[in-house]
Amino acid sequence: MGRVIFNRYYLAIRTSQMNEQLKMDHSKMQHIGAPGKENQNHHTMMIADFKKRFYLVLILTVPILLLSTIIQRFMGVDWSFSGSSYILLALSSFVFVYGGWPFLTGLVDEVKTKKPGMMLLIGFAITVAYGYSTAVVFGLKGMDFFWELDTLILIMLLGHWIEMRSIVGASRELALLVALMPDNAHLVISDKVKDVKTDTLKAGDIVLIKPGERVSADGIIIEGESYLNESMLTGESKPVKKEKGDKVIAGSVNGNGSFTLTVSHTEKDSFLSQVIKLVDDAQQSKSKTQLLADTAAKWLTVIALATGLTTFFYWYLTGHPLAFAIERMVTVIVICCPHALGLAVPLVVARSTSLAAKYGLLIKNRNAFEDSRKITTVVFDKTGTLTMGKFEVSKVVPLKKGLEEGELIRMAAALEQKSEHPIASGILQKAKNLKIAIPPAADFKAITGEGVQATVEHKKVLVVSPGYLKENKITVPGDFKANDTETVVFVIIADELAGYIALSDEIRPESSGAIKALKQENIKSLLLTGDNLKVAASVSKTLGMDSFMAEVLPGQKQEKIKELQKKGEFVAMTGDGVNDAPALAQADIGIAVGSGSDIAAETAGIILVNSNPKDIVSLILFGKATYRKMIQNLIWATGYNVVALPLAAGVLYNEGIMLNPAAGAALMALSTIVVAINASLLKVKSMN
Repeated sequence: MGRVIFNRYYLAIRTSQMNEQLKMDHSKMQHIGAPGKENQNHHTMMIADFKKRFYLVLILTVPILLLSTIIQRFMGVDWSFSGSSYILLALSSFVFVYGGWPFLTGLVDEVKTKKPGMMLLIGFAITVAYGYSTAVVFGLKGMDFFWELDTLILIMLLGHWIEMRSIVGASRELALLVALMPDNAHLVISDKVKDVKTDTLKAGDIVLIKPGERVSADGIIIEGESYLNESMLTGESKPVKKEKGDKVIAGSVNGNGSFTLTVSHTEKDSFLSQVIKLVDDAQQSKSKTQLLADTAAKWLTVIALATGLTTFFYWYLTGHPLAFAIERMVTVIVICCPHALGLAVPLVVARSTSLAAKYGLLIKNRNAFEDSRKITTVVFDKTGTLTMGKFEVSKVVPLKKGLEEGELIRMAAALEQKSEHPIASGILQKAKNLKIAIPPAADFKAITGEGVQATVEHKKVLVVSPGYLKENKITVPGDFKANDTETVVFVIIADELAGYIALSDEIRPESSGAIKALKQENIKSLLLTGDNLKVAASVSKTLGMDSFMAEVLPGQKQEKIKELQKKGEFVAMTGDGVNDAPALAQADIGIAVGSGSDIAAETAGIILVNSNPKDIVSLILFGKATYRKMIQNLIWATGYNVVALPLAAGVLYNEGIMLNPAAGAALMALSTIVVAINASLLKVKSMN
């Protein structure tokens, strides 16, 4: 699409507003997609402007056609009268200035910025047509084609009106995301509830959420429970039960219950705001396909001008009338407008990125998303992705003489109370069930990918993985046993191996279907985990995966990815975005899974809000579908020129086949509409 229309009426409207509204007060943030708000129709006004210009030009088209000599000859009538040519000039002048104003100003802007495109071509074409026809009225020998000028502008206005509606429609999902945040919040102060603006909330505030309301801030429930609909944020249609201690996301729709929450952070740092920023950034970013389309559009502009001028001189110098030569030139220039070509990729980008966000697929890197079609191997982290990530203690085995099971849990829980790992939750839940008083821990330190350590009651305590023992050459007693489904952590107290705790993590019901779907796409699946060999083998076998690697440390995961790449595999790595950062960065495509903290995973190109393995399959299929749409649009946008351009130039003139400017404009508008409709048909194929 032409730079002026696309940048001015789309990016300038949507992008600048989105970015500014994330920084400004919340009432302004509501202006997009929220009927009745001040200035909320800024982008709609652009559509209304084209619509108004179109209808007014349409009304004037009737008298212009009736007063045109060539139309009268076609109809076999003669309605000319003294001064009729001047009335025709007056009406056409209004159409030229009023109807052609967007194209004329666009021409000036493209000349000023030295970025020639569609506006320059259209502006040049209608200016030449108007100038020549005006000269005919004042005595130049020839025949005017005011009617062609009028119908050309009419069709161009219609095309742009439809196009603007398509562009706004493509980003409607993003606008809906912006509209999710409520204006007001119920702030709890002592025993009173006060309504305040959402953007004034700060971390630590307590907020009341009433039945049926949207959650006003990210936070943790401190009292009450309810079912929340998070479908517009996660793509998960089933309401999720939330109770004390659970995290909630701003914008979610509350059910019949009520609850109070402690605000985690301000509105600008909320999950929803970060989602909107990610989507907006991705829509603005240019992929390799977009850069290719931009380059092609620039060359098509040059070709249009060169071909148009060549056509003019050919016909004029071969003895044809000046009017005929100008008509051929104008038609060629109109046909060659890089309108559909410039729109082909941006419309798909806007549609795919915003639609993906609706289904919990957040695209940070456009190239990574488009390259998902190349994936040959998906490497899965286990915990929380293929499994539920909810560990329950199944076995507590003291190895130190005189040490009881409760004491082993007590010391481990002291460390795990400062960790957010699923294993920590399982141990803490066990301590709670046993009603064990957990002592404080000092000097807490996370050992990346291997466990945690701290000082408890003046003793150095570690809770670590089997890999830590192996790396530090700590011998495990011969009677150590763990079944194939258990994850084991060892507890070391005062540099002595004190015992181990076995936990079980259930495989997600969706995992099997995800692996099966990958096989159908001829994509290999591989399990890469720091867990023990038996657990990894069991999970891999149960799910029917192609291979597995167990007891792998975070640093080693990166090397494993490199090994796969050296074998020629195009690798997608899924992980939590923190411990798996090196592997995510090394992979051809890094996919961070999980909500909340994962939104900030800098190393991942794509973020999946839900830790659902089927979303990875949906992502790959959607990436392929998006790329197909881009290619289809590019083929159509360039291919129609192969047929239309020779006809416009008049290569079949001797056979009686020739296009006039209006027909050229109609074809060009049709190509744009086809591209817009094709982009709008893009859908996310959900695997759920």
